[in-house]
Amino acid sequence: MYKSSNLFLILTFLFPWLIGLLVFLLGPILASFYLSFTEYDILRKPLWIGLDNYLLMFLDPVFWISLRITFIYAFITLPLSVIIGVSLAVLLNQKIRGITIYRTCYYLPSIIPLVASSIVWMWIFRGDEGGLFNNFLSKLNIHGPLWFSDPKWALIPLIIMSLWSIGNSVLIYLAGLQNIPETLYEASEIDGAGFFQKLFLITIPMLTPTIFFNLIIGIISVFQYFVPAYVMTSGGPQYATSFYSLYAYQNAFEDFKLGYASSMAWVLFVIVLFFTVLAYKGFSDRVFYQGK
Repeated sequence: MYKSSNLFLILTFLFPWLIGLLVFLLGPILASFYLSFTEYDILRKPLWIGLDNYLLMFLDPVFWISLRITFIYAFITLPLSVIIGVSLAVLLNQKIRGITIYRTCYYLPSIIPLVASSIVWMWIFRGDEGGLFNNFLSKLNIHGPLWFSDPKWALIPLIIMSLWSIGNSVLIYLAGLQNIPETLYEASEIDGAGFFQKLFLITIPMLTPTIFFNLIIGIISVFQYFVPAYVMTSGGPQYATSFYSLYAYQNAFEDFKLGYASSMAWVLFVIVLFFTVLAYKGFSDRVFYQGK
């Protein structure tokens, strides 16, 4: 048992953290839960309206559009980020000269501020021939689309940009690869295993804990996609890039419907929780941990 003086000392050191937890985390969470049942525009006191915000949400066509756009983005980006991330990590795990330079180059995009990189990608995908990508297509006698002005194409640059900045997950995959015992590869080479046999029978099974971790983090982050869409398109054209988080932000800080935006935030929490639990139930039995 702790002495009273030791307990007082522990609580003294924990006090700043507890204050931060209450003020900056638990407080806003509880406040948003309450506001989700109110009509609130900052200027006036919250007016209790019960479940009206949630009922209005399901009658809001833009809500369903934003949900559909977010799901499309998630179901395309998540699998591609895992496949490309693992592939790049395998390549960057090779023992060749100058490999640290390549690793640094692949990691750099993830530390560039999102606003700055979004502006660069806007220039790359400009709709006229002044855009870098359309200029390249014109050299091949291909007329590039008006990327951010055409609802059919506006989502594609955002997906490409997200795959360009997967350096964080690649770094985690690389750490997982370097944790695989070399003896497994040596034994497989003695048995005559080739590159793909080692990849699918050793590398990927031993990397499943890392893949599972990045998958869960990806699910949490992909449904909160916001900054590039806000900077590059603001949800346009014709709501083609109106992501869920962006639409909630616009309701809160442009239309000052903070009660409605709070209800959207709680619906997003339920969606993310559902898919996280689904991923855990579906993939946790397929994850191979060393020592088990």
